[in-house]
Amino acid sequence: MQVPVPEGRIFNIMRFSTHDGPGIRTTVFLKGCPLSCWWCHNPENWGHVPAVVYITERCAGCGACVAACPHQALSLTRDGVQADPVRCRGCGACVRVCPAEARESTGRQIGLDELMLTVERDTPFYDQSEGGVTFSGGEPLAQPDFLFAALERCGRSGIHRAVDTSGFAAADVILRAARAADLFLYDLKVMDPETHRRCTGVDNAGILRNLEILSGAGAEIAIRIPLIPGVNDDSRNIAAVGEFLAGLPRRHPVDLLPYHDTARAKYARLGLRREGQAAAPPAPERLAAIRSELSRYGISAHIGG
Repeated sequence: MQVPVPEGRIFNIMRFSTHDGPGIRTTVFLKGCPLSCWWCHNPENWGHVPAVVYITERCAGCGACVAACPHQALSLTRDGVQADPVRCRGCGACVRVCPAEARESTGRQIGLDELMLTVERDTPFYDQSEGGVTFSGGEPLAQPDFLFAALERCGRSGIHRAVDTSGFAAADVILRAARAADLFLYDLKVMDPETHRRCTGVDNAGILRNLEILSGAGAEIAIRIPLIPGVNDDSRNIAAVGEFLAGLPRRHPVDLLPYHDTARAKYARLGLRREGQAAAPPAPERLAAIRSELSRYGISAHIGG
């Protein structure tokens, strides 16, 4: 009996990416994340179910979306188009017909064959640049069946496979990922458990344990540290990071990623409150000091964009 190939939920596929691993890459953003980091650049990916965002100021009031909705979930009112949350299925029919682009989908279902058609299209660029495909999110490990099916297909096609992860997953999922991926882009956010829980919504014990598991399993890992002023850029946290990384079974490259506020408009559009919206990017001299502090633990860090 043939096992059915799982479908996945994605938000976007970005071709010709140069910031999500080595070389030229196709980045597949899987939908859904168990974390809710207040500095997240992709808050539209938090939810596991695709939804539709309504941008009121773009709406022309033409009613095309109301007519196209197969679930009769929309109505045109004096205040714009109103959606019935019970009837709306987030199917995206309204998005496809809106002439003013006042409705945007936050995700869609995709089959593995459809995904591979896009990924394999740029194989010549992967080969020339030593690039490949990166599965990001959201949290790609939150859709393990689809992720591992996609990793296996990419491996059969000779495509380099990276997984961009928060590390929040069950240990058996991490071990399975270690056997299926060629590279992990692993976020290390905050060492203090209470601060981590307050700023991301989850505990970090499993995240730290999973990084130890991956390192011990011989996985290729690039550790990424998003530097958020007032959250994790203080000397106490940096010292804890340095001590932890120095104690891993193997040494791994480290990228320092300065906070920037490019997602402000997304939060406004989604009606979400952003805790850190008043934060400023770390000063260059502070970034240099953090590199120096990490070097005391034998950690060589690169400052990314």
